[in-house]
Amino acid sequence: MLTVNVVTLFPEWFVAPFATSIIGRAAKSGLVRFRVVQLRDYTHDKHHTVDDAPYGGGAGMVLKVEPMVEAVEDLKVVKGSPIVLLSARGKLFTHDAAVRYSVGRELTLLCGHYKDVDQRVADVLGAEEISIGDFVLSGGEPAALCIVDAVVRLLPGALGDHESAASDSHYDGLLAPPSYTRPPSYRGLDVPDVLLSGNHERIAAWREAEAERLTRERRPDLWTKRPGA
Repeated sequence: MLTVNVVTLFPEWFVAPFATSIIGRAAKSGLVRFRVVQLRDYTHDKHHTVDDAPYGGGAGMVLKVEPMVEAVEDLKVVKGSPIVLLSARGKLFTHDAAVRYSVGRELTLLCGHYKDVDQRVADVLGAEEISIGDFVLSGGEPAALCIVDAVVRLLPGALGDHESAASDSHYDGLLAPPSYTRPPSYRGLDVPDVLLSGNHERIAAWREAEAERLTRERRPDLWTKRPGA
């Protein structure tokens, strides 16, 4: 079983998502368990203060180091298991990272908020700083949900059909080819003949060619990483 810990100022963000669809079924099946921690529970003043003005001046507020570190220490996470601080300046989250997290025993996600998080949180905890894209969110909660979804769906038994995950975009470094279903014709747009042919060898070749074409056109950064590209 994979244990996923989330440290956040807003535990309510996770109530419905962690009980819904693939994530919810995986939890009910005992494939994953969630521990959502309220960061304010680890403050030591009557106002439950979690942030303060940045040293050196500047706009915004910075989450303090003590509550975040103490929250993680209280979780007693498995030694060496990944601790992830969601950060706009972090390394880009990838399918490879999702696979790495999915094969471990525990994953801890730290959700920042306000302007930033004291850098000593990452330094003390040895946390990876991870971003889900080149944009800024109001907090780490939406990013944490994206990572949880990407990881949980890879757990054996989470999906009814593992082949569904194995044919996803990024699984083998390529974008997925287009998909079609009934009806065969809609508003003048027809399903490619090859998909109706019943010739599985031709269908496989078409899908591979389309995956390569779309990756070259839309994600040349991925294409150039492929051997021989």
